[in-house]
Amino acid sequence: MLGSILGGPFLTGFMLYLGASSAQIGFALAIPAFANLAQIFTAIITHNVDNRRAYVFGYGVLYRVLWVLTGLIPFVLPQSYWVYTFITLYLLSYLCSNIAGVIWASLISDMIPAQVRGRYMGIRNTIVGGLAALAVLAGGQLLELFSKQNGFIVLYAIAAVCMVWNGYHLFNYPNLPFEKSQESQKLKLLVKPLRDRSFLRATLFLAAWIFFQNMAVPLFSYVMQDVLTISIQWVTIITTIQMVVMMASYYVWGNLNAKYGTKRVLLWTLPIISAACMLWGAIAWLPAIPVLILVHMLLGVGTGGFTQLTFNFTIEEAPGSERTIYVAVFAALTGFTGFLGPILGGEIYRKMSAMPFWLEHYGFSAGMGLVLLGLALTAGRSMLSSNRKSFSRATGLRKQQEELVS
Repeated sequence: MLGSILGGPFLTGFMLYLGASSAQIGFALAIPAFANLAQIFTAIITHNVDNRRAYVFGYGVLYRVLWVLTGLIPFVLPQSYWVYTFITLYLLSYLCSNIAGVIWASLISDMIPAQVRGRYMGIRNTIVGGLAALAVLAGGQLLELFSKQNGFIVLYAIAAVCMVWNGYHLFNYPNLPFEKSQESQKLKLLVKPLRDRSFLRATLFLAAWIFFQNMAVPLFSYVMQDVLTISIQWVTIITTIQMVVMMASYYVWGNLNAKYGTKRVLLWTLPIISAACMLWGAIAWLPAIPVLILVHMLLGVGTGGFTQLTFNFTIEEAPGSERTIYVAVFAALTGFTGFLGPILGGEIYRKMSAMPFWLEHYGFSAGMGLVLLGLALTAGRSMLSSNRKSFSRATGLRKQQEELVS
């Protein structure tokens, strides 16, 4: 709920309220990916920690506190400092988030038995997605009901309550024993994932994919609000539809993951994301709202599977004792390219304001969809189709599951 009412379309809307340009919004949208770079340093420093819960609790709460503090900016600072202060606090917030995240991934993978991990994550994400969709829909109605300033005050107040509730539950996480790495030299520990050829090939492809995807997809909300001048109410309705569809898809992707293996099913998500981008081109002939609803329904299916399966990919490919460094290397490589994507996309939109209107309205998004489809059908098939190890593991886990049920 906290991430939904402060992120997504509300993040863009709040930055527009603060007076941000498209380039500044693009930079802010790139921050979560850039902050992934912190994970690699965290994994190296904390690869043999005893108290994983303390790291998850401390940095997890600090991440939320810093993000909620951005709501005070219009009340305590001169207007000329608003955007830069927001970007600074948002960056520090996501650095803390990713420090907590690398330890959380290790802890949660030990909390969930491998036999049911795929289905569990599907069910978990379905529940979370449902609450997030309701939060986005309610947030949009609040902003429509009140003035922008009062509406954001209400949203940030709700986020502050969620922050306290999150902290309580993070504190009550179990602190399970940690299978520590036998590698004492930090440099050798870092090199281990880089020597894993299967893992590295797939990770480099996904990093390239995220770069091109992030040039367009994170800026969809900006295009709807600032370029197409669609009301925040309609934007939140469209976003809610996306989240509901995503929620429904999680369970399906979880079952497919258990049946066919992670890499193979991950490959299936790529053409769906490509189609969502290409469908923007239909705005040339059809009303924008129905087209954007279809775009975001496809995006919900594709990104729901992509997010869930990339997480499963990192924890499945890694040996238990080196899981944190595998997660961190994946996050660093994809985070770097994910950071560059929205920045470049924001700059492109700034340049396009002086070009023919159709490029800014739908041409760029549709063009990026074609690029993504070509990438999926060429490099994607090569890098992700070979999935024998993961498929064998998935088959073995399914047999174990059937035996447990029997």
